[in-house]
Amino acid sequence: MRCTIIGLGEAGRIYAEALQARGHDVLGYDVAPIPTPNLRRAASMAEAVGEADAVIVMTTARASLPVARDAAPHLAPGTLYADFTSAAPQAKLALNEVLPAGVLPADIAILGPVISLGASTPLMAAGPGAERVAEVLRPVGAPVEVVHGELGDAMAHKLLRSIVMKGLAAVVCEAVEAGRRAGYEHWVRGQIAAELSGDGQSTIDRFITGSAKHAARRADEMAAVTDYCEALGAPSNMSSAARDSLLTLAEGALESA
Repeated sequence: MRCTIIGLGEAGRIYAEALQARGHDVLGYDVAPIPTPNLRRAASMAEAVGEADAVIVMTTARASLPVARDAAPHLAPGTLYADFTSAAPQAKLALNEVLPAGVLPADIAILGPVISLGASTPLMAAGPGAERVAEVLRPVGAPVEVVHGELGDAMAHKLLRSIVMKGLAAVVCEAVEAGRRAGYEHWVRGQIAAELSGDGQSTIDRFITGSAKHAARRADEMAAVTDYCEALGAPSNMSSAARDSLLTLAEGALESA
């Protein structure tokens, strides 16, 4: 297949190399002068997508719709147009209004660190071109889960996951830093590891029911945590947010009582 990669950052180059290794004719396009010695480059969007069988967009989220608008006049019917950006679900859905009839758009969510996992990073695909994406990328080692929904549904899954993954990472960083400043980093790391290694579903249920039942008391505790972090000179953004969230839960419980 003739595959075009738009956006030649680290992730774009990784997928370009993987597709080349499978024998595909890969063309790259990026307005930035990024060195790609082993990849043929297009000089314009028209050249990049005009004869492509598959277009893979790996730009920033902000560039998702502008890139689609630039590519649209040059796309032939039947072309797979796979948007790998982290644009919001509604922006992915708007591709239907931008791309010409006959093009097969796909919303792709990347569910892991491509820099670490390479082309074997788990992906989720939704939209008319989802099955085609799976056909193209599974042979390069990518686990592709197809969601039978509309554009934006894959990204919706990723954003829900990000609440946990990015939020958890921020909480862990805050706790470890406070522990380091207090001289108890090893102990804090042990507490975190113990929670992460338990029964996941049971832990989720315990968090939900416990937070609702003990919101007021836990809000007071998190206020003390925030004060302690400030005394240590450690960040307390996540602790402050937890305090505020628990206060909201406590207020809701009083209103419904």
